[in-house]
Amino acid sequence: MIRLSELSLSLDHPEDALREAIIKRLNLVDEELQDFFVFKRSYDARKKNTEITFVYIIHLTTSNDAAVLARFEDDVHVKVAPDIEYHPVASAPENLTERPIVVGFGPCGLFAALTLAQMGFKPIVLERGRNVRQRTKDTWALWRNHKLDTESNVQYGEGGAGLFSDGKLYSQVKDPKFYGRKVMSEFVRAGAPEEIMYVSKPHIGTFRLTGVVAKMREEIIELGGEIRFEAKVSDLLMEDQKITGVALQDGTVLESKHVVLALGHSARDTFRMLHKNDVFIEPKPFAIGFRIEHPQSLIDKARLGKYAGHPELGAADYKLIHHAKNGRAVYSFCMCPGGTVVAATSEEGRVVTNGMSQYSRNERNANSGIVVGINPEQDYPEGILAGVELQERLEEVAYKLGGSDYKAPAQLVGDFIKGQASTKLGDVEPSYKPGIQLCDLADGLPDFIIEAVREALPAFGKKIRGFDREDAILTGIETRTSSPIRITRDNQSYQSLNTQGLYPAGEGAGYAGGILSAGIDGIKVAEAVALDMLKQQGA
Repeated sequence: MIRLSELSLSLDHPEDALREAIIKRLNLVDEELQDFFVFKRSYDARKKNTEITFVYIIHLTTSNDAAVLARFEDDVHVKVAPDIEYHPVASAPENLTERPIVVGFGPCGLFAALTLAQMGFKPIVLERGRNVRQRTKDTWALWRNHKLDTESNVQYGEGGAGLFSDGKLYSQVKDPKFYGRKVMSEFVRAGAPEEIMYVSKPHIGTFRLTGVVAKMREEIIELGGEIRFEAKVSDLLMEDQKITGVALQDGTVLESKHVVLALGHSARDTFRMLHKNDVFIEPKPFAIGFRIEHPQSLIDKARLGKYAGHPELGAADYKLIHHAKNGRAVYSFCMCPGGTVVAATSEEGRVVTNGMSQYSRNERNANSGIVVGINPEQDYPEGILAGVELQERLEEVAYKLGGSDYKAPAQLVGDFIKGQASTKLGDVEPSYKPGIQLCDLADGLPDFIIEAVREALPAFGKKIRGFDREDAILTGIETRTSSPIRITRDNQSYQSLNTQGLYPAGEGAGYAGGILSAGIDGIKVAEAVALDMLKQQGA
């Protein structure tokens, strides 16, 4: 098979134009091109007011691949296609008596469990929250009625924090074995749109993702796996710092020598339990800031020019960074085109924001986090869990600023830059539910964050015209950008540095940042578990 890259076509090209372009590019006759599929499709918007084109990577077969490759030997855009298929590393023997345990059923736990089940290892999944249907109802109860369920919310439950997000499926992690393609293909098999296999910035959206996750759960069960909801792990069982099982909050004890710890970044009580058990943990950088909202039409015009609103391009996104004079990096995070800002707390008396989009991305506003990097050595050197404690303190302040009923504190960008409290809204309507309370956000975060963001917003306005418009909305606060700790593991075995049989994985463990990277990490850890189980079995 041949990989052909950097093949450009106009946005509005007819369906058969792609085949014609391949034939022309490779100097083939029609009969020689036997088959092809789109591996990746992106668009080049650098000339947004003159021409935007689709850029393709194609995998294809011809009647004589060797001859074509020889003819284009010096062409960097015509090469042998890599093997992109997933190949299981193990198969469970029939006499295997142990069952691996997967703690957490977010994207990482989902793919760890699915991969183990597909190899025949019949995992037991323990999820503290509820199934996706009930969890959705519980989450809406906070958004509509200010009623928080601390075990079933945006952070906890089937699908993890990624379920109530934009459903973004792209990442910058290195993926030489194409595990990301397995993640995508499993989503498509479970009902996600096929286009996620090839578009450059694929996403599913919350409502579609709920059905996909539920169907994947069904496959795990059909393959012999077991999913237990409302099953909170309260302790680890160990002998000589080796895992022997887990204890649940209801008193249940489950034995296993292989426990995948696929926590989310908000599992603070579990972090503390691990620390109490002397599992090796270290603080890691994360970021804190606000959500910013603009009319999506403003972003479309700034990013796409005359092509704004083109149906093939959809809602435009952005990625921004500014290095402030005080030494801090300010950057956009988790940008949600055509989406909403949502309440994302999992703890009483605290306010946290996040962003979410549906598949259509057709809501009025664009939103993203505007966050400032936080470093352990500089900002919370007091202890291993000091980052967690910092998040908690700031979320409590945000709760009080918002009126102590889960409304979020908010401020117009113009007032924020001027350093004065907002008293009324402009044309931009905030989307946050359960609602906002206008105030001075400078009262909610450390001075160095406020100073850096005030400097960054006008700088971003020079990159995207209107980004610093007076009536754009800042909503606070965004604290859970990533885990403030890393449950450090060995690079070869994927096991905890000092706790044999414990496999830290995904976002809460500090090894992922989003649905795709978490899914990839879940697959890698599942493979490590399977191989170790076979080794211990002597198979």
